[in-house]
Amino acid sequence: MDDVKWLNMTIAMATENVARGGGPFACIIVKDGRVVAEGVNGVVPQYDPTAHAEVLAIRRACEQLENHQLDDCVIYTSCEPCPMCFGAIYWARPKRVVFAATKEQAANAGFDDAMIYNAIANKNQGNIPFAHETIPNANHPFIEWINKQDKTEY
Repeated sequence: MDDVKWLNMTIAMATENVARGGGPFACIIVKDGRVVAEGVNGVVPQYDPTAHAEVLAIRRACEQLENHQLDDCVIYTSCEPCPMCFGAIYWARPKRVVFAATKEQAANAGFDDAMIYNAIANKNQGNIPFAHETIPNANHPFIEWINKQDKTEY
């Protein structure tokens, strides 16, 4: 089965990434039976907390396909996506996602996203305070967007 083949590829990439100093995560994006893009976790070597394998692969695939959405693509990832990657995946709108390890397995290795899931579910109950400041022109960018005639919807 192709799913197992692609997942094994992500696992090999993630394992190799650990040896190179990166995190134990990898992702490939497949369309029509061929790899469009791939990514491995680069948070530490790139000094970028958003350099998750899925995010990097999505960026590369969209650039390669010259589209902001991953229509008819399948995302294969070595581990169940974290909340950030989950959001990025939803915005990219792939056909489906297949992952190998679970978020519980990741948590057992020290990659526990429970505090993020809890903060989202409980709004502002996390360890980083968020505050909404009401200002008169806050809605101005949205009004401009609504009125723009030549926009690309997404």
